[in-house]
Amino acid sequence: MSFQRLVQLWIEMRGFGLGRSLPCPAILLAVCLGITLPGRAQVVPAADQGGLNLSAGGTASGYYLNYGEQKLLGVSAFVDVDTRRHLSAEAEVRRLQFHNTNDVTVTTYLAGGRYFRNVGRFQIYAKFLSGFGHADLEFGVAQANSLVIAPGGGVDFLLNHRVHLRLADFEYQRWPQAVYGSTPSLASTGISSGIRIRVF
Repeated sequence: MSFQRLVQLWIEMRGFGLGRSLPCPAILLAVCLGITLPGRAQVVPAADQGGLNLSAGGTASGYYLNYGEQKLLGVSAFVDVDTRRHLSAEAEVRRLQFHNTNDVTVTTYLAGGRYFRNVGRFQIYAKFLSGFGHADLEFGVAQANSLVIAPGGGVDFLLNHRVHLRLADFEYQRWPQAVYGSTPSLASTGISSGIRIRVF
């Protein structure tokens, strides 16, 4: 005897009076859906739901390097991944090679976290990045490779739903593994400005 026939007999014995025409598969499906829907309805409220926004951009940068009191100019590229809970991840690459007097160039590869708040059309953020830095010093005769620790912060301005202006991005970089003579370790301080475009 089939399962469908057993269900029909049980329903007839209970007095539902539906007889052989009972659409068992439809009733079983409805019962199953009735059991599962309440579980699926227990979701996080919309205001607390997660979500990711991916943005990419570029900036022009001006930095002061404590080695030889160098003032360097350069460019950077970055990627931000923002959530709706004010947390973000950022990765950036910066190359400082212009306006140098001793043929000094500095390249950093950093990644880390950001905390941001939206105030009207402005996004204000603080960040903490770390990664790897490489510097060519003294006309390329000496080199420095080091861990780089870089706290910072900044302000973006929303032009439209896709384009932000990065008005100012401040960063302090510490190179604890690069020590030269009277310089305890390499350090640099700088500011960058540019554009940030939302990908999705």
